[in-house]
Amino acid sequence: MNKISRLLAVLVTASVAMAAQAQNIAVVNGVAIPQAKMDIQLKALAARGQKDSPELRNAIKDSLVTAVLIEQEATKKGLDKTPDVQAELEMARQSVIFRAYVQDYMKNNPVTDAEIKAEYDKYKATQADREYNVRHILVKDEKAAKDIIEQLKKGAKFDKLAEKFSIDPGSKAKGGELGWNAPGNFVKPFAEAMTKLDKGQISKEPVKSDFGFHVIKLDDVRSAKVPGFDEVKPQITEFLQRKKLETLMAGLRAKAKIE
Repeated sequence: MNKISRLLAVLVTASVAMAAQAQNIAVVNGVAIPQAKMDIQLKALAARGQKDSPELRNAIKDSLVTAVLIEQEATKKGLDKTPDVQAELEMARQSVIFRAYVQDYMKNNPVTDAEIKAEYDKYKATQADREYNVRHILVKDEKAAKDIIEQLKKGAKFDKLAEKFSIDPGSKAKGGELGWNAPGNFVKPFAEAMTKLDKGQISKEPVKSDFGFHVIKLDDVRSAKVPGFDEVKPQITEFLQRKKLETLMAGLRAKAKIE
């Protein structure tokens, strides 16, 4: 090799080394920290609203350098070979691969606007046009419910009887109050009896359900506002993504040999 060839070889080697160094943010005891590691952290912080800045990059660099130093010292002690650490490393590896697989799947199988709209229409169809502010007294047997109705007819206060006799722990201390709800939030017998009452009216007969016997009082009624499409689109999208993933996982399990 003549002098010119040797010079060219040196220049090429130097240029390759400089290019490689440019892709690293630091080299710690001979171990390179690639720019890609900083980029991953910058992306994660940006997703949480953190703005890129020289100060942020320096902080990330310091953190990555410290991590390499600690890793090197731990490796010298053989800590990376202990069963517990090996198990955790394998779990971390699986977690990263799992996340990458899910992201790739959702990228190639996105939830479409048509699917979101169809799900919204189904949701909207289940929403009642009215909401009911209702309270109840729940007891175990029909006779106790009838006795309460008789006391109410004689002028007893509904909230006081609820506090004394109701076995529903969620509403007992609030005088039987259940708050504003659509009929679909209640079991069918309760909902049917409630929607037949006028404002301020108390059920004339006990209402039987799987929970016991109810005495129902309707405090108020109002028109229900169904959330607009844009209001619930993020929640519907997340719901449909979760359904897609559940279907995917179920399919994988069905095809797998699990012993």
